[in-house]
Order: sequence, then structure tokens, then C-alpha cells
Amino acid sequence: MPTAATNSQVTITDAPAHGRFEARIGATLTGFADYVRDDDLVTYPRVVVSRPFRGRGIGDRLVRAALDDARRRGLRIRPACSFVEQWIVMHPEYRDLVAEEAGEAGETPGG
Repeated sequence: MPTAATNSQVTITDAPAHGRFEARIGATLTGFADYVRDDDLVTYPRVVVSRPFRGRGIGDRLVRAALDDARRRGLRIRPACSFVEQWIVMHPEYRDLVAEEAGEAGETPGG
């Protein structure tokens, strides 16, 4: 079931057919956060924001939407992308979502 969150001009939508959350301004795709769901675990291998749209908080909005979706679904996460890893460090309220096996890549899960 697709989910959407709008913040300012940027709309974030879950595009499950593409395995990613997409950020758009109007009809323009400005960025995306890929995901792979496997049972109760979701992995985020990369977050991409198009160069002309960087610095506008689009990556932040993509990660927040993706992690909020994981929380709603009761999924654990694996932040395989360094941007997602660092985002979680800066937003420790999401640390409880991190699966234990992701701990070797950075922060220890839990807290």
C-alpha cells in the first residue's frame, strides 16, 4: 500500500513497484531511497538526490518517510547506506529500528 508525506513543495511517495521512496517537486523526480524488504527486515542500500536539488533537505525527508514506514509496518532496518547510518546517528529516536546485524557497520543498536 503506497504511502505519501508532503513537506513544503516536496512530496515523498512509496513506489513499491520500483522498491523505493521517491521525492518529487511537481512532476520532477528529485531523489529516491531504495529499499529491499525481506520478511521483517528492510535494507536501505542507497539514497540519491539529484544534484540541482541537493541541500534542500530532500534526503532527510526521504529517510524519515522510509523509517516511519518501517516503524508502522513493524519492520527492523538495515542501513546499508552511509547517509542512512549517519541520519540515524543524528536522530537517535530511530535507533530502536536497527537490526542487530547492522551494528557492525557503526552504532550499536538499542540504547
